[in-house]
Amino acid sequence: MMTPTDIGTTIRAARKAQGLRQDELAAAANVGVRFLIELEGGKETAQLGKTLAVLAALGINVELSIPDGDAT
Repeated sequence: MMTPTDIGTTIRAARKAQGLRQDELAAAANVGVRFLIELEGGKETAQLGKTLAVLAALGINVELSIPDGDAT
């Protein structure tokens, strides 16, 4: 299971790999720098919509899967 800290670490690594500063990524995702700082820090209550916008700005795809037998 992925944690908020794992997501933040992934976002930070992808941002740095793309040579982006936090303010540049925040602008590209249309979120505030403070939000991005908290997201990269693993804040557990980060807004899902904004988090998805940051992931999309980085080109990160999110995939959900349902465990076998749990679909209703």
